[in-house]
Amino acid sequence: MGSTRFSHSRFSHRTFSYSKFSPLIRGVLVCFTTAALLLGVASASTTQVIYNFAGSNDGEYLDTDLVMDSAGNIYGTTVGGGDFGSGTVFQLSPSGSGWTHTVLYSFTGAKDGGEPYKGVTLDPQGNLYGTAVSGGGGSCDGGCGVTFKLTNSGGTWTQSVLHYFTGGNDGSGPGSGLTFDQQGNLYGMTPTGGSYGLGVIYQLRPQTDGSWKFSVIHTFTGGNDGSLGSAGRMILDRAGSLYGVATFGGANGFGVAFKLGHSNAGWTLLPLYAFKDQPDGASPYGGLLFDKAGNLYGTTYYAGVYNVGTVYKLTHANGAWTETVLYSFKGGTDGSSPISTLVSDAAGNLYGTTSDGGSGFGAIFKLAPGSNGKWTESVAYRFPGIPGASLAYNGLVADSAGNFYGATVHGGPGDDGTIYKFTP
Repeated sequence: MGSTRFSHSRFSHRTFSYSKFSPLIRGVLVCFTTAALLLGVASASTTQVIYNFAGSNDGEYLDTDLVMDSAGNIYGTTVGGGDFGSGTVFQLSPSGSGWTHTVLYSFTGAKDGGEPYKGVTLDPQGNLYGTAVSGGGGSCDGGCGVTFKLTNSGGTWTQSVLHYFTGGNDGSGPGSGLTFDQQGNLYGMTPTGGSYGLGVIYQLRPQTDGSWKFSVIHTFTGGNDGSLGSAGRMILDRAGSLYGVATFGGANGFGVAFKLGHSNAGWTLLPLYAFKDQPDGASPYGGLLFDKAGNLYGTTYYAGVYNVGTVYKLTHANGAWTETVLYSFKGGTDGSSPISTLVSDAAGNLYGTTSDGGSGFGAIFKLAPGSNGKWTESVAYRFPGIPGASLAYNGLVADSAGNFYGATVHGGPGDDGTIYKFTP
């Protein structure tokens, strides 16, 4: 595994420098045969690519979570491509038996931002909100990034910047998705900047004049509170408290799950669990998922019994949180190194993706709860690589019929990324 630092170089922010992703190796992978595609098919489920990105104006490198509106349209971002090579926001709309791809916005890499990671967030009016790690302004080489809004007016989309990061106390390089609360405030994280250079958690409050007020509500110190934030967006409980993870730091230095609560005195971060490394988890990149009982679930990139990642559960009882490793990935055909946030179905099964393993290009996995409290893992699909889907760095979104959709950063005939549909 290569560097895990969150640099601003092209296509490296919140990604991993695997040597196998080099252009030379990717060129070799184009020679994969149809027989290799069959390795990805699992008898208990179906997975099909519904759109192959072509690069250039179409967009490329889909390190994006997906969201779906009530009409079944899918929205996400590409880190590169578009009219100016600095990324896009796109829409996929169901059309007969297929899907229609539309670029809603192409970033210029200038004041409007560039290299948008991890997708967008929908509001009730159908507007989209997200972050871009570069462009804007500030003291960072190439710009410190922005938060942005795409306003939908009769099918015409207009981009506006909500905040220009400076690289100072307000943070820099925002690379995780945004979260709405019930009052319409937005929350996000940066991996760098802030008073200690280790990232911040911030809030954007809508104002009556249409502007947004930015404030830092927590600055990561690298101590028990963690450092560098995470790629996964935060989630909210009914009281309006935020829950998330920091990939590094914490009491043991291997990352921490936290709660950020608000009172009249301000915002206070409470560490819920500090990861301990093998055989426990380490480096939680993806976000958290609540179940109906208030338990939390997530993934770690490192550690577990085999040191290639875990799925874990956090249980709250008697004022304390207890962590349980539900599954330790084994590597190889089993999959390894999950970065994704989990999603659940109506039966309480958990689904996620691994960024490696499977057939060598990542996998979709399922964890099924048992009556004895044990969970059973199975590989639902192994990504086959070019010309099929390859390398899933993000989780899944469900439609009303129980199908799931996701993105891969590579794959497709041109190796520019894909959108796939998974039916359990």
